[in-house]
Amino acid sequence: MNIGEAARASGVSAKMIRYYEQAGLVPEADRSEGGYRIYGPSDVHRLRFIRRARDLGFQVAEIAELLDLWDDRSRRSADVKRLAQAHIDDLEGRIAKLRQMADTLRTLADCCAGDSRPDCPILAGLEDGEAPLAGDAP
Repeated sequence: MNIGEAARASGVSAKMIRYYEQAGLVPEADRSEGGYRIYGPSDVHRLRFIRRARDLGFQVAEIAELLDLWDDRSRRSADVKRLAQAHIDDLEGRIAKLRQMADTLRTLADCCAGDSRPDCPILAGLEDGEAPLAGDAP
């Protein structure tokens, strides 16, 4: 199949397929006599794996590690779990930071009257940078 067909079958855009090939996540495609990339079922299967890993927030380097483990039939599941757990920890850390930012902004928004007056605690808090993030020590 050509790159457009592989894109439709895998749910990965043609542009991303070319990027993943360049990044080494997908082997370089065979070429037709006209120079067009040719993909098979195993390529589509690999692209779906990559898409799902991206959907779960894994970065390209992490996906490369996952693919290496996926390709290695003598792998240890402990190695896969270690990567997954590290990613979970990273996601939870980012979620905590986002919650902290939302709480701080909510506090600033709650202090704002939201009327026709020019005074605005939100802008003042951003300007002076002294509004602590919610959860930070005073």
